[in-house]
Amino acid sequence: MKKNILGKTKIEVSQLGIGLSEIGSELSVNDDKKASDLLNFSLDNGINFLDTASCYGVSEELIGKTVSHRRNEYFIASKAGHANGNLNGNDWSYETIKDSIDRSLQRLKIEYLDLIQLHSCDINTLKNGESITAVQDAQKEGKARFIGYSGDNDDAHWAVNSKIFSTLQTSFNLVEQHARTTGLLEKAKKNNMGIIIKRPIAGGSWHRATSKNSEQKIRAYDDPYLQRAMAMRALGGIKNESENGILTSMGYTIQNPNVDVIIIGTTNINHLRNNLHMIKKELPIEENIISELNKRFELLDNDWHQRT
Repeated sequence: MKKNILGKTKIEVSQLGIGLSEIGSELSVNDDKKASDLLNFSLDNGINFLDTASCYGVSEELIGKTVSHRRNEYFIASKAGHANGNLNGNDWSYETIKDSIDRSLQRLKIEYLDLIQLHSCDINTLKNGESITAVQDAQKEGKARFIGYSGDNDDAHWAVNSKIFSTLQTSFNLVEQHARTTGLLEKAKKNNMGIIIKRPIAGGSWHRATSKNSEQKIRAYDDPYLQRAMAMRALGGIKNESENGILTSMGYTIQNPNVDVIIIGTTNINHLRNNLHMIKKELPIEENIISELNKRFELLDNDWHQRT
C-alpha cells in the first residue's frame, strides 16, 4: 500500500488506517479472538496506522491483548481529555490527561505512544493551556513521541494556527467539506502538520443514498450525512461514477492532496478486506467526479459545518 509522510513527524504511514472506536464499543474485553483477527489482518496487509482513544470502551485493552507483541509494525495514536472510567479529575484538567495517558500505556501494553491527541476540546480549553501543557509534559517524559489535536471547525483552526501540534485529525468527506472550503486542510499542510481524516466515508451515506440502498440501516449519528448525500444525489448522476458509493467516498477523501491517512473503523473483516481491495486495485476515481462533488456541496451547503 502507498505510504505518506505524516507531516513533521516524518513517519511513513499507510494511506488507510484503522479506527478502533467500533471494536471498543461493539466488542467486549473477552472478544479478543475477533479483535485479533481484525488487527493482525490489518498489519499483515500493510496498514500501520492504528487510531484509538481512552474513551473508546475496551479498544485499548483489545489492542494490548492482541498486537502489542508486534509493536514495531505500527504507529499507535490515542486521545486524551475526557474523565472516564477510573479517572478522578475533571475533563481537560492536567491531572486527567496525564492519568489518562498512563492508563493508555498500561492498557496498550506499550512503553510510549507514537501520538497523543487532545480529543475535541474547544478553543477556550486550548487557550487555557493546561491541557496543552499536560501533553507537552508527557512528550518530555518520553510517554508520547508527538502531540496532536483532534477536532473540527473553529477549534481546529485555532489548533492549526497555534503551530503547537504535529498533527491534525479532522472530519472530511464528500458530504462534509468545510475542512476544504474553509482552508483548514491547506493551512495545516502549509504548517507541515500530518493530516489524519476521520469519518472519510461519512458512514457509507453516499452508498446508502441511492434508491436501492436508502432503506439500509444507518447509525443515528450518520443520519445528517445521509440527508446531505440524498440532496446531492438528487442533482443527478455523475459521469463515469462507479455504482459503488463506498469507492466514490473513499476516492474523494484519499485523493485530496493534503490528506496523509484516512481512518475507517469496522469490526467486520470482510468490510476491511473490501476497503483494502478498493485502495489497491480500484482507485483513483476520475477527477471530474471530485470536481462535481465539490460543486454540489458548495451549491447546497446550508451551514453544513463539520460535525464534532
